[in-house]
Amino acid sequence: MPKSKVRKKTAYTPPTDRRTPVKVRAAGPSHPVYKVVMFGLMLLGLAWLVVNYLAGHKIDFMTELGDWNFAIGFALMITGLLMTMRWR
Repeated sequence: MPKSKVRKKTAYTPPTDRRTPVKVRAAGPSHPVYKVVMFGLMLLGLAWLVVNYLAGHKIDFMTELGDWNFAIGFALMITGLLMTMRWR
């Protein structure tokens, strides 16, 4: 049985006329207040949940919120966690 011919592949070179190089400005470090707010939100959410578990039944407004206390605590922590994506 005869063998088929092997094709030679040429190296790919991207076209130079389609894109012009753009200089990207290096981003500096985040402001120190950003870090304080980020960690503060995470700790505030944790503190909200701990207080809800330990003394939530003694605090009037937390009793009125009911299960929304979990949503508030987790929302605070998740907001702080999402802020870590932009922290430099």
